[in-house]
Order: sequence, then C-alpha cells, then structure tokens
Amino acid sequence: MVRLLADPARAAIVDALAAGPACTCHLVDDLGLTQPNISNHLRALRHAGVVKAEPYGRYTYYHLNADALEAAAAHLTDLAARARASSGNRREC
Repeated sequence: MVRLLADPARAAIVDALAAGPACTCHLVDDLGLTQPNISNHLRALRHAGVVKAEPYGRYTYYHLNADALEAAAAHLTDLAARARASSGNRREC
C-alpha cells in the first residue's frame, strides 16, 4: 500500500476522498487532473481495496475504505515497533 500511495496523484485523490465521497468529475475539478488519469488511479486504488465505488444514478461515487487504511496503519505501526526492538540485533555472517 505504501508504494501505491507514493504516487502524488493517488495521494491527492486519497486526501480529497478523506473529506467525503466524490465522483470523478469532483476529483477532476478539485485536483486539476484529467478524467482518464483520475479513472486509472481510482481503478488501482479500488483493486488495492483502498477505495470503494458506490453507484448513484448516472454517477459513481468513490469513498475511502477506512478498514483497509486502519489495517495498513496497524501493520506499519507493528513493523516500526519491531524495528525499534531489534535495531541492535545483528546476525552473525
């Protein structure tokens, strides 16, 4: 997930969706990216489980999957704690 969010456009989309659900046209207006570019990034975010799509009439609204973000944050927190705890442990060559 870290690599996925390392892309500035994807990070901007996630940041924009943190304010609430939005459709592609909102994201195009807010971020100044092209519609195909937004759609491609949303597809990658959906496949990773970070974003969920919700049809609403002619439009599709996208919103963040808070559970996936919390799971990723917990995993990263656990890795940081393990790294701190084992920072002095060197294995013999």
